Amino acid sequence: MLAELLATEGVEEIHRPGNAVGVMAIHGGLEEGTDDIAIAIAAASGAALYAVVQPETLWWHVPSTHFDPGESPALRTFLGSIELAISVHGYGDPGFESTALLGGSDRRLATAIHNEFVVRGLGAISALDEIPRRLRGVHPANPVNRPRRGGVQIELPMDLRRGTVRDLVVAAVVAAISAAAADLSGQSVTG
Repeated sequence: MLAELLATEGVEEIHRPGNAVGVMAIHGGLEEGTDDIAIAIAAASGAALYAVVQPETLWWHVPSTHFDPGESPALRTFLGSIELAISVHGYGDPGFESTALLGGSDRRLATAIHNEFVVRGLGAISALDEIPRRLRGVHPANPVNRPRRGGVQIELPMDLRRGTVRDLVVAAVVAAISAAAADLSGQSVTG
């Protein structure tokens, strides 16, 4: 399924190397602003980047669990080069219009990102049992969970993907990545 999407005219696959943390936006173009946020986070933190960006005329939602590294040399290289991943997604569930949902397998990093959101006055939920099941991002086939240390799937409502609030989201994730990268390199992290 991923190979078909990547072969579709107008779909762009982006891979840029970086440090041991990788940032993804696998539904770029489809989930408005997620690719721009992932690119900004990677640029500010030195993280590796992997994104798939669809043109405005295409609305093909390939589930995260179908992003098979066997179908993309760029995704395989990206996942093989990192220890920890962050995947930026968008959602629009009623009742969560201004709350980020922090799923994925690395619960320690999810808590760190949650804390950075709260410090900046942003709403976030990191308790998996409070996140709708379909948005938890915990399936082992999800690319965010494939690196050695796993990762965090960040689901952002539209209110957190636009304007100055978007910049606060980027700053929060960059701060958490900085601490995680220091931890990965064996340096002590101070709060």
